[in-house]
Amino acid sequence: MSKFVITLVVFSLYSMSFASTPPIRQELGNNWQFRQYHIGKWLPAEVPGTVHTDLINNGIIEDPFYRDNEKHIQWIDKADWEYELRFQVDEQLAGQKHKQLVFQGLDTWCDITLNGQPLLSTNNMFRTWKADVSGLLSDKENILHLRFRSPIRQGMKEMEKYGLPLPASNDQSENGGMGPNRVSVFSRKAPYHFGWDWGPRLVTSGIWRPIFLEGWDDLNIEQVFIEQPQVTPVQADLKASVRLTTEHHEKLIAEVKCDSRILAKSEVETQPGENQLTLPFTIKKPRLWWSNGLGKANLYTFRIDLKKDGKVVASREVTTGLRSLKLVRRQDTQGETFYFELNGIPVFAKGVNAIPNDVFLPRISRSDYEKMVTDAANANMNMIRIWGGGIYEDDYFYELCDRHGIMVWQDFMFACAMYPGDPEFLENVKQEAVDNVIRLRNHPCIALWCGNNEIDAAWRGWGWKREYTQQQQERIFKAYTDVFHRLLPEVIEKYTDGDDYWPSSPMSGPEIGDHEIRPANRGDNHYWG
Repeated sequence: MSKFVITLVVFSLYSMSFASTPPIRQELGNNWQFRQYHIGKWLPAEVPGTVHTDLINNGIIEDPFYRDNEKHIQWIDKADWEYELRFQVDEQLAGQKHKQLVFQGLDTWCDITLNGQPLLSTNNMFRTWKADVSGLLSDKENILHLRFRSPIRQGMKEMEKYGLPLPASNDQSENGGMGPNRVSVFSRKAPYHFGWDWGPRLVTSGIWRPIFLEGWDDLNIEQVFIEQPQVTPVQADLKASVRLTTEHHEKLIAEVKCDSRILAKSEVETQPGENQLTLPFTIKKPRLWWSNGLGKANLYTFRIDLKKDGKVVASREVTTGLRSLKLVRRQDTQGETFYFELNGIPVFAKGVNAIPNDVFLPRISRSDYEKMVTDAANANMNMIRIWGGGIYEDDYFYELCDRHGIMVWQDFMFACAMYPGDPEFLENVKQEAVDNVIRLRNHPCIALWCGNNEIDAAWRGWGWKREYTQQQQERIFKAYTDVFHRLLPEVIEKYTDGDDYWPSSPMSGPEIGDHEIRPANRGDNHYWG
């Protein structure tokens, strides 16, 4: 990877608006069909969607939320399902040198072929999967085929391979005809789909987020991160961190703009492959981003242009808010503080713990998110916790929180269970974390990354350990520390500009090795009483 540092220019900025030129995209959302794997006729499918909603739409099953219909459709998660799309490549995209398929959300164990050629096998609902298809596409009809393996049967295989059942107290395995076999923890899939104390057991499969074909010629800006090393009311010292790929060794002009004003400009020399550019710049007297009740949630839109011979050859935009936001943990006479400080002002956090809006995620609309966030703002809330038993929410949710000044406590998707610690599982979790941290890190609303929901307290005080030998306890707890005290904080350190991380909620402190519940005079607490 090549790295460059680019000269800074200083401006005072206010409004901003641009139209960017990212790679050409063709969304593959129409004319899908599905069926139980190799059984029966093909039926029309809705993408994004789920097997359950497609079965409902085709009159195969009744509404699972009506009466006791839930218990009559537990067979669905024991079957494999297949989806197929026949499509042609748009003329403009067909002319691009590089083409890749991007799968933003596949639930969960999925084998993919394109024109009969194996393309990908996926195993994580929370990851974005990409595949180079430059040499696989036909000028005429293309056939994209996805086979979703049963999350239950696949989970059983993973549990048998691991050789040790793990506690997962909210997994309603009995309701699913699985007896004591709680396989949810062996798949990187939304935990609440397997049942919870507040919700049904409806273990979905399907294409739950969009699929699109993406194309570009010689140069592609893959990521832009606006780092905020220091932000005060007087001055914001910023860095645009840009990752790009190119075929050529060439000289380009890189610019950072806002409201048509150039903040940084310099010549860069790229190398074939991946390049990393760092563009430092400063904004005097920035309009800061404030949480609801403290001030206006001001936002800036920055545009990065790469030019050759005076012509823009690649461009990307990022919208963010400028703020200093940190968790303050300081020893005092009562124990230790645990509060957030925004732009130097202590904030009294007022908010909610949010579960997903539906068990069938593609049914959640933009208006649902708008109601959720505006209701919170109108109730004078300033924080929403995205709970670890659900999903990393849709981009639009975080955009709304940015606009309304709602801070987000973001859990990683682990809750009320212990998890495997084999190398394959850990690598899968790492890539999941990287994908979502990169996706969300530009949002000023992100206040904290939290490893999990209630696992530290559960292991220390819910009696789980009594079910295991000392040797098994050590194996289980090592897996826990590998994920929540090593892997996830390493991702936060590498891919953010200093975001705070908290291993588990509730938790008295980040120490490991002490297996007793400690007094709640520090850290955070869940009041189950």
